Amino acid sequence: MPQKIAVFPGSFDPITTGHVDLVERALPLFDKIIVAIGVNTQKQYLFSLEQRIQWLEDVFAHEDRIAVDYFENLTAHYCTRIGANFLLRGLRNASDFDYEKTISQLNHIVGNGIETIFLISQPAYSHISSTIVREIIKGGGDASPFIPGQVIIPAK
Repeated sequence: MPQKIAVFPGSFDPITTGHVDLVERALPLFDKIIVAIGVNTQKQYLFSLEQRIQWLEDVFAHEDRIAVDYFENLTAHYCTRIGANFLLRGLRNASDFDYEKTISQLNHIVGNGIETIFLISQPAYSHISSTIVREIIKGGGDASPFIPGQVIIPAK
């Protein structure tokens, strides 16, 4: 029987407690989860790729079934290349569902049948997004309630 490998793609700019909760809740469903940073050369990131990889490795160091990687181009092509048969996505609200449903259908076609598994965010995390956390950081606020303890934001 082939391994059940899931990719949890995102920018993780930065990783949030909601991301961590999602991965930990999904772990019993898969043999391996690859938390993969999608690199978009057209996008401006607040934190470097190297910093984001280091944070992910630190956050998930306790679990050998979680790997950290990065990729360019299409997520579905990355999954095919590494032999992943599932995508893992979190849903915070109805807007997330509408967007993610469309993307999952396209990935299913482009990725030769890859299945997207959705987990609903726990209420304690449903208000957290990397976008909001970045705005807090840029505004000089304290983002620590929304990010794992291993993520230390350098003072500006």
